[in-house]
Amino acid sequence: NCFFPRTRLPIFSLQDCELTRDKKRQKMGNSDTKLNFRKAVIQLTTKTQPVEAQDEAFWDQFWTDSVTSVQDVFALVPAAEIRALREESPSNLATLCYKAVEKLVMAAESSCATAKEQQTVLNCVRLLTRILPYIFEDADWRGFFWSTLPGQAGDSESLNDEDGGSMPLAQSLLNALSDLLFCPDFTVAPNKKAGPETHEDLQSIDSCEYIWESGVGFAHSPAQYPHHDQNRSEILKLLLTCFSETMYQPPGDPLPNQWLTYFASSENRHALPLFTSLLNIVCAYDPIGYGVPYNHLLFSDYREPTVEVALQLLIVVLDHDNGQSAISVDGTTTGTAMDQGTEITREILAPQEGSQGEPQNLFVNYLSRIHREEDFHFILKGITNLLNNPLIQTYLPNSCKKINFHQEILVLFWKLCEFNKKFLFYVLKSSDVLDVIAPILYHLNDSRQDQSRVGLMHIGVFILLLLSGERNFGVRLNKPYTVRVPMDIPVFTGTHADFLIIVFHKIITTGHQRLQPLFDCLLTIIVNVSPYLKSLSMVASTKLLHLLEAFSTPWFLFSNPSNHHLVFFLLEVFNNIIQYQFDGNANLVYTIIRKRNVFHQLANLPTDRASIEKAVSRKRKGSEASQRSVPASPTVTDPPSMEGSIPAKEAQPGTLKATLAEMPDRRSLGIERLTEKMEASSLAEQAGEDGDVPGAVAPSPSDTESSVEDSKPAVSTPVPQSPTSSTASIQPDMRGAVKRTASMSSREGEWRPTSEWVQSWKQKLPLQTIMRLLQVLVPQVEKICIDKGLTDESEILKFLQHGTLVGLLPVPHPILIRKYQANSGTTMWFRTYMWGIIYLRNVDPPIWYDTDVKLFEIQRV
Repeated sequence: NCFFPRTRLPIFSLQDCELTRDKKRQKMGNSDTKLNFRKAVIQLTTKTQPVEAQDEAFWDQFWTDSVTSVQDVFALVPAAEIRALREESPSNLATLCYKAVEKLVMAAESSCATAKEQQTVLNCVRLLTRILPYIFEDADWRGFFWSTLPGQAGDSESLNDEDGGSMPLAQSLLNALSDLLFCPDFTVAPNKKAGPETHEDLQSIDSCEYIWESGVGFAHSPAQYPHHDQNRSEILKLLLTCFSETMYQPPGDPLPNQWLTYFASSENRHALPLFTSLLNIVCAYDPIGYGVPYNHLLFSDYREPTVEVALQLLIVVLDHDNGQSAISVDGTTTGTAMDQGTEITREILAPQEGSQGEPQNLFVNYLSRIHREEDFHFILKGITNLLNNPLIQTYLPNSCKKINFHQEILVLFWKLCEFNKKFLFYVLKSSDVLDVIAPILYHLNDSRQDQSRVGLMHIGVFILLLLSGERNFGVRLNKPYTVRVPMDIPVFTGTHADFLIIVFHKIITTGHQRLQPLFDCLLTIIVNVSPYLKSLSMVASTKLLHLLEAFSTPWFLFSNPSNHHLVFFLLEVFNNIIQYQFDGNANLVYTIIRKRNVFHQLANLPTDRASIEKAVSRKRKGSEASQRSVPASPTVTDPPSMEGSIPAKEAQPGTLKATLAEMPDRRSLGIERLTEKMEASSLAEQAGEDGDVPGAVAPSPSDTESSVEDSKPAVSTPVPQSPTSSTASIQPDMRGAVKRTASMSSREGEWRPTSEWVQSWKQKLPLQTIMRLLQVLVPQVEKICIDKGLTDESEILKFLQHGTLVGLLPVPHPILIRKYQANSGTTMWFRTYMWGIIYLRNVDPPIWYDTDVKLFEIQRV
């Protein structure tokens, strides 16, 4: 007899054999159904005669057979055959869409109670997701879903409105999909046990009781089932596909998106629960869970795909602002306030009319009306957790799940700050704002050399520009930076302000050339926060002086009509810190003294024609590559980078990127079109908090009079002007005022600096405060060094820390804050950027791949 160890051989039972045979039969059955589905597609595309809508046996082949996944539909319905069907058999394509929508409407009316109906719904959803992009890419077909099919009006009661008239297919489809997103046992868990006879009616259900996740306005935490999330995800992707008609219109097309207009209007009875469901499921998502290492490799995360598509759908609907919401300064609206209770009620669904009598975007309205602190805390905590997820460091490599939808999270954060000022103030009133800043700076530094991520760079800078317009932001930056995320930046000990300046310096000096239009924004952010920075580190101080040294070289100043603005920004930074935060900034003062030759050379900048021509010719000989590259300057040796840091990498070959709308750059629209100039509160109003201004002399009334012009919102377009056109530019005068003058331009088409042009801005360089500081402190420092034989800078720093300039400096200038101001150019850019992200992120299935999008171009890096 042979002995077989029981631990080596598996034990099979009769039941196991039966299950194995069942699985084989099921696999063979799936192959048969796929073959049948493929045959139906071929029949549809090859038929020369229109197929009657009443031929149910033929049409049922497309949704009754169990096609297992959306990937199967995309594989079995090729793009070429959809286009051929559209061109050669348009009536068959129209009937296919009509029958699919009809099935969805009928399923919603019958509450989608059976498994067969649910499978039919999923297959109809998958088929429409596949077909719709090819409907949108043909301008003649875009109105199809908003019309009534000839000869079919009134055929189905399901597609008729309350008055008995025929409802457009688009409205029927959106209504059915909204109903199905709150269908018990299909996309939500039932609130009560109900058999087939007592299944809840979707037409009368109160969907506010079936919100997907607890959070804003909803305290109950519903049961979660993986198949519910999977069904939601497929329906949400179809909705996203419906709204993607925007991608097939060129930038600046004034035609509104009818799909979004209807979905976000009061005609959608599920608008409120949909808004809260989308917002809550995103903010409540925790990719880490209990923190078990490698849990994402052991278990499938059914929630992440739903969260990703929910986030994309939410930012798309919030982008569509049909009729401006009446949002006041504090972020509330003129309508009813959000209900104070924990449960959302129907009372807040009071539709308001837009300013032009158009229906209002209810999603924007609901977002603007959130006001409870617990809701703000829930939203901000969710956003910061997701933004900081890629920064999590563990001892075990790749042991934590990392999300990839941080760009969509940044867009959502932007929308929250834009539409709800109370949320913005809540973010800035505590140090929680730093949990948003750190990941933004991480992504900016990591993306600076990757041209495929230039959009991420822009939105990160825009968010920082928006936040820097508020005083509390500058105050919060004084908190010590202790989080050590591995980055290829110099090691430093300091505050979040130091972190911000060091990263900005890295972007300007080592980023790719497409980031050059952002230089104005980067320096504007530093200018806005500079009056509140209590103590800059030596590393950050050196970086600021290095930027001034680079930007003040003659050939750089003379090579472009607006390059001198960068020098004005940096001088304004130094003046703000000297005037308002001198006591704690010995490192910066010492660096200014060490680099005093830079200021003397700037004050003695040649204005004669011969010197200008010499500097320009040196530039031409050196490099013709770019007018706006950072000039060469004496190299500043960087301290060693942080341990474990990874240098920023360029895009991998073959990476797809969406070309974005042109951002307003300094040669066309200028930073003044992105910002609104405002004076900060008087120093007396600012005193008494942690951001006070010690030792500052209050200016006289004549000095604080506002001299800011053109502070109204500016409207601009994303199309850059030609280099020969006259452009508006900022020129600060001696007291920080802003004047607008036309730049010089030559008739020959090539700009050339003139002696008069150089003199026009050189005489306005705000050097008085710095020159006075050097005049007072340089002799004192030199005397101490000689008398005591000092060679160690620490002793000089101690002397400067105990020094004072009270009564010796000019009268402090008023603090000038440049607040972000929305305009049509940036709005169009955000829309292009958002849809570009969605296009590139949806690759499984590739919903829009290889379709003729007009909003942007897809390129390989």
